[in-house]
Amino acid sequence: MSVKLTDLGKKVGLSTAGLKKKFKELGFALKPLARTVDDDLAKLIEEELLKSSAQTPAASTEEIPFESPPDEKDTVKVYEEFIEKELDKEIIKSQRKMTAGKDTKTKKPAPVHFQAAPKIGDETEIPDAISVKEFSEKTGLSPVKIIGELMKNGILANINQIIDFETASIIADDFGIKLKRKRSAAAIEDISTGNIEMLLKEQDERDLQQRPPIVTVMGHVDHGKTKLLDAIREADVVSTEAGGITQHIGAYQVEKNGRKITFIDTPGHEAFTAIRARGARVTDIVILVVAADEGVKPQTIEALDHAKEAEVPIIVALNKIDKEDVNIDRVKAQLAELGLQPEDWGGKVPMVPVSALNGQGIPMLLEIILLIADLENLRANPNRPGVATVLEAHLDKSFGPVATLIVNTGTLHQHDALVAGDICGRVKTMKNHLGISLISAPPATPVQISGLEGVPHAGDVLQVLPSFEEARRKAEQIKLLRKQGANIAAAGNIEQIMSAIQAGKLKTLKVVLKADALGSLEALKLSLAQVKKDEVSVKIIHSGVGDITESDVMMAAASGGLVVGFHTLASQHVKRVAEITGVQIFIYQIIYKLIEDLKKILSGLLEPEVTQVTLGHAEVRKVFMTEKKSMIVGCRVIDGKVENKTRLRVLRKGELVGEGFLETLKRINDVVHEIGEGNECGMKFEGPVKLEEGDVLESWKEERRTRIVT
Repeated sequence: MSVKLTDLGKKVGLSTAGLKKKFKELGFALKPLARTVDDDLAKLIEEELLKSSAQTPAASTEEIPFESPPDEKDTVKVYEEFIEKELDKEIIKSQRKMTAGKDTKTKKPAPVHFQAAPKIGDETEIPDAISVKEFSEKTGLSPVKIIGELMKNGILANINQIIDFETASIIADDFGIKLKRKRSAAAIEDISTGNIEMLLKEQDERDLQQRPPIVTVMGHVDHGKTKLLDAIREADVVSTEAGGITQHIGAYQVEKNGRKITFIDTPGHEAFTAIRARGARVTDIVILVVAADEGVKPQTIEALDHAKEAEVPIIVALNKIDKEDVNIDRVKAQLAELGLQPEDWGGKVPMVPVSALNGQGIPMLLEIILLIADLENLRANPNRPGVATVLEAHLDKSFGPVATLIVNTGTLHQHDALVAGDICGRVKTMKNHLGISLISAPPATPVQISGLEGVPHAGDVLQVLPSFEEARRKAEQIKLLRKQGANIAAAGNIEQIMSAIQAGKLKTLKVVLKADALGSLEALKLSLAQVKKDEVSVKIIHSGVGDITESDVMMAAASGGLVVGFHTLASQHVKRVAEITGVQIFIYQIIYKLIEDLKKILSGLLEPEVTQVTLGHAEVRKVFMTEKKSMIVGCRVIDGKVENKTRLRVLRKGELVGEGFLETLKRINDVVHEIGEGNECGMKFEGPVKLEEGDVLESWKEERRTRIVT
């Protein structure tokens, strides 16, 4: 819409010529023959300049003298003085209305001034998007001047117009004002999926400071992982564990040469993988512990594969060198065969002989950790809201839900409101590894906190939010998002992989390979190394002999890959884990079928194996209510079972007459997941078919089963 200049002139007490002159003085160019002006611009001029004067009873109808000085700075000064006077009048008028009929003397308030513009060199922090009005308040610039600058750049805006950070930066540069982007809260998708890289992303490198390295200790069982940590932190943890085996995840911090190092002691690589499977990355360096008297074991290889896939630097600690008849060169040769070439053999992997019993080699190990940390340039921003990763969580009988976590960036404070995965809470207590209460925890600090409303999962990302209400709202959003994601994951992960290959986003298909015998495994590895299609190749991230385990599935989930078995089995528990994590398991009996299917996957042509499973049948006994697209009926299950939220086939006199969906399943007044044979129930049926008494409803669903090729 537009406003006539004559009408606007009458409102503000100016002639058309005087109004055009005013527009020109304030930086708004009008065409010489213009008769109208944009409604938003007219409203801005009226409200910002002359509204108060026009509404004052004593206001003159004559043109307000406002000569255009030759200097632009003088124009701004006169304009601002005029606005101050008009704002004073408006405030006095408002106060008189508020105190009308009261014996209160109205005092003239202090003059209202524009916010002082930031000093040269100072930075003004604004969000990714900001209104013209808010931008004016933060920078001290007149909204009229801001709108004028926008118009010069081809943007027609009003005082409530939202502009992005880049646009605001252009305007600020013209006036010598420096802007800084305000950190926005992380997207719920990033917190839900544990996308730690997005959460740790910094907009300004100047905010980053050096932080301690985070080190994970891995290796074969009974090779001395925890005993090595004992020697490092001069504590006795092993003796407190049942049977000398670590029963929980612990995180500790030690000092070397005035610098801190954070250690994570895991009960095995499963926990390490479980954290990575949720998208989190908390480890900077992996120490692979190998007993010098025993050498490489199957679990050593498995731990090494996990460390390699995490793409972090590896240090080998050759433990138990205090024993007799140890052959360090033999162990180094075994490791070299696995791709870990020792530094003293011309490779890049540090291998440090140590003894957890007498402390030999421990100082050298710590020195190398700090050296690698310097090379990796590990930094974080301690002056932002905390972001952390949950290592372990459980329900304590005294404190309720407690979680052990590592602060990735920012600083975690006591009483902070937070969301961890889909659990919200507030930091009630916070302790370090020594049990000492902390008020704050900077980056790379391991802490145990209480105050959560539930128990989060290992690998969940924790983020501090401005308020508890916002944390609760975000937790509910993440819970819904995860529920939807679980349904998508249950549909299979193979389609996502093939879509990524077709879109050119995936160049390597990662495979966990299991076989029944070593000979078969070696033959498969040689065959798969030659499988390639359009620059997309197969990479075996882990291989082994034996049945498919939960660890295999978790590693595939962490890497976004598949599990392939040859003459092996997967238990029901493993299949369930694969279903939850969205990992596809392929089991083959013929090797050429395995190769053929992998080629189809690389081409994006493999059809998913979908099976329709009939759950049971129910007879309609009574129709209670009929609506346009839904019906409520009473039924009796005649065989099998009926599950809620499943598809229904409608059979009438043995013939299929249509299909529908079971929206709600009730037993008396309670909504239930399923009803078994012989029981009566109520159903809310959705579909185009009008049900009749005597109809049989067949409950069925689609399942994706382990692909077995014979």
